[in-house]
Amino acid sequence: MNNIADRLHCFVKKQWIMAQTWEHVLFAHWQVSKTQLTPLLPAGLSLDLYQGTAWVSVLPFYLSTLRPRFLPPFPGAKAFPELNVRTYVIHDRRPGIYFFSLDASHFLAVQMARTFFHLPYVHATMTFTEQQESIQFWSRRNTESQAECTASYFPISQPKPAAPGSLAHWLVERYRLYTSSSKHLYYQDIDHEPWQLQKTAANVKANEVAHYARKQDVRFYPMGKCQTIKELPK
Repeated sequence: MNNIADRLHCFVKKQWIMAQTWEHVLFAHWQVSKTQLTPLLPAGLSLDLYQGTAWVSVLPFYLSTLRPRFLPPFPGAKAFPELNVRTYVIHDRRPGIYFFSLDASHFLAVQMARTFFHLPYVHATMTFTEQQESIQFWSRRNTESQAECTASYFPISQPKPAAPGSLAHWLVERYRLYTSSSKHLYYQDIDHEPWQLQKTAANVKANEVAHYARKQDVRFYPMGKCQTIKELPK
């Protein structure tokens, strides 16, 4: 199913339940071996490949708005940094993304996302600073591993949407996420305008492809269970 059909599916079937605004988004992408990624996926999901290649992306950004439909922003959870690590998957011919981890600096938001959306959020200490258009990002998990990420980046071109069929379009124009909990596989549809991407100068220690997006408004739809998968192995 193409991106236009994915978006129309959201409009026709459901009403969105939550809105977020993401600012200063860095898309940093790496090719990864299919044999390394496949064992990390829950049953029911398969890797989505671009010309036979699997990809993993790291996204630091600043979440500036978080609110339910018809309600004001959550108290104390209006704005905070976040860091996502994801790969690209497909289920029942519907492409989407699968998160290996989502780090955020707001403890309550982390707990709510884990409880109500079955997403693997982790609480982390983060700093996010902007000087003109240059972003300095730092994150360290408040766990035993203390996993850390440091990134600096700034745009170096004018914004424009990715060309259909290009690798950039395949990587960023995704309108469904998948996650698992207990014995079930879940999906959640999302909607947003096409990403306005800019080329970027970025330092994330190692990097092959990167894009920058100044701002994006995102709407989330109700979560559902994947109907063709009733139970997953523990």
